[in-house]
Amino acid sequence: MDMDSTLIQCECIDEIGAFLGLKAQIAEITERAMRGELDFAASLTQRTQLLAGLDAGILERVYDECIELTDGAELLISTLHQHGWKVGLVSGGFTYFTDKLAQRLQLDFSRANVLEIHHNKLTGGVIGDIVDAQTKRRCLLEQADIFGIPLAQTVAIGDGANDLPMIHAAGLGIAFHAKPKVVAEAPFAINTGGLDQVLTLLDG
Repeated sequence: MDMDSTLIQCECIDEIGAFLGLKAQIAEITERAMRGELDFAASLTQRTQLLAGLDAGILERVYDECIELTDGAELLISTLHQHGWKVGLVSGGFTYFTDKLAQRLQLDFSRANVLEIHHNKLTGGVIGDIVDAQTKRRCLLEQADIFGIPLAQTVAIGDGANDLPMIHAAGLGIAFHAKPKVVAEAPFAINTGGLDQVLTLLDG
């Protein structure tokens, strides 16, 4: 599952940018990337560079003050776990947030970008390879293999163009309150209600 605007209701990088007075500027780049108008990796580099020099303590404030789970998220995850499903996050966002959410929701795995921090300041860079669209797809395949789950029995949920490769690769690919390009290409789309609506598709 995707994190930003899927599991949670905001885009974390936009909220981080708000502390620099750059939310509108960063949000515009985010929106264009999610619509598939910009290369995701290049757009992420451009956005993180704008955060250079920000106190790393801001990340905790963003988590505490800005992050709200999408309606139905906890019900979806708890129900899937009750039925023996493995649930994880694969995000083009940042590990600071995915790690906390994975612990909070007892998720089975998570993958995201690592913000580079030096002397408690964001450098404007990320450590290692960027989690882009193809990385998300590879992570789905890798986790299915690790847990011994046939790909036909996997589900991928996301809202942005960078989610499309994993949505196409999964046995059940779902666009959730997604951008028009994703709704048009995904096998299934949920445009109203909460994440618990996924359970209806699984029961169908």
